Parts: sequence; structure tokens; C-alpha cells
Amino acid sequence: MKRFLRNYRLSIPTGAVLIAALGWLVFGYFGAHLLFVDDEVNEAVPTFATPSATVDSSTSTSTSTSTTTTSTTTAASPSAAVPVPVEPASPPTAPPATVAPAPVIVTEVSGAFESRGHATSGTASVLGDGSGQRFLRFENFSTSNGPDLNVYLVKANAGGIDDAVNLGDLKGNVGDQNYVVPVGTDLAVYDTVVVWCVRFNYSFGQATLRPS
Repeated sequence: MKRFLRNYRLSIPTGAVLIAALGWLVFGYFGAHLLFVDDEVNEAVPTFATPSATVDSSTSTSTSTSTTTTSTTTAASPSAAVPVPVEPASPPTAPPATVAPAPVIVTEVSGAFESRGHATSGTASVLGDGSGQRFLRFENFSTSNGPDLNVYLVKANAGGIDDAVNLGDLKGNVGDQNYVVPVGTDLAVYDTVVVWCVRFNYSFGQATLRPS
């Protein structure tokens, strides 16, 4: 009995420490609880910067002033000419301002997500307007939630993110969302979108981008 009590007093604290350590591993470091909670987003199609209106010709106003000349006679005469005032000329009318046409937004490349470490679905598209500004857009996107998920543009078959364009943290594991693509990014080279778990260094899912 005494031996049981001694073991009991020792086993209780030891068990509590083990349970606390296991809880930290699962909920702290591994973030396993995130697998059961969705972070849902629903962003609209991104808005591109609209160029300001331009005017083709400058507006210049010139006003001609005409002097009214009055002829004066020293003596009143029935036949003396009556001075006629001259109306000032109207200023020239400036041509109407010309507004630049609104840019056309097109889908440059797109692809469907494929599952890797976790079930992943949806589409990824890069939208552009010809100005160099581009956005990566996820639609109908869904994957598992998890810790330290980031979005990268990588080279096909790279197998990692050593040479990649980091687009930032994944905004949500479910829903439509947008990411700014840095100006000058060569999508012929960085042609694959990957949702990457930084903490455990593996891919949740990826989409190969091809011209639309």
C-alpha cells in the first residue's frame, strides 16, 4: 500500500507534465487545432489603379482688344460722321479635353489547384491591365487550415521555396482572395502557385499557371 501511494504521488505530477507537453505540441507547435477551424475570406475582384485623364492640347486663351476710335470735328456739321463702336472679338474656343480609355483587365495565366500534403481545390489566375500592375486571384479556393501558411510563386518542379516570389501569408484557407504580384515578375519562369507550410516545410497544394 505504501509503495502504491509513493508511486501514485510520483505518477500524478509526471502524468500532468506529459499531458501539458503533449498539449503544447499539438495545439502550440503543430497547430493541429487549426485543422478543424476554417478561416474564410470573400474578397471581390481586385481594383486596378486608374490612370488620370490626359488632355491632348493645352488650353490657351487670347483676347484681342479693339480700341474704339472716335473722330472729332471742330465744328458741328450735319454731314459729320457718327462714330460706330467696334465690338471686341470673342476669345477662341479651346478643343475639348480627351480622356484616356479605361484599361482592359485580362486574365494572363491561370490554373487549377492540385492537392499535395492536404486536399486543395479551386483556381488561381493572374489578372493584369497592361500597365505592369498584376494580381493573383484565388476563386472557389479551399484547403486545410494550418500554421504558417504562405503563398509563393515558384518554378515548376522546384520542389521547394529556395528560389521563389513570396506573396505573403495565406489570407484564408477557404474563399476568394487576392495577392499583389510584384512588378516585373516573369510568369514564364515563376509559373506555379504553391500554398506552403513554412513551419514544416512542405506544400499543402499548388496550381500550374498557363496562358489563358
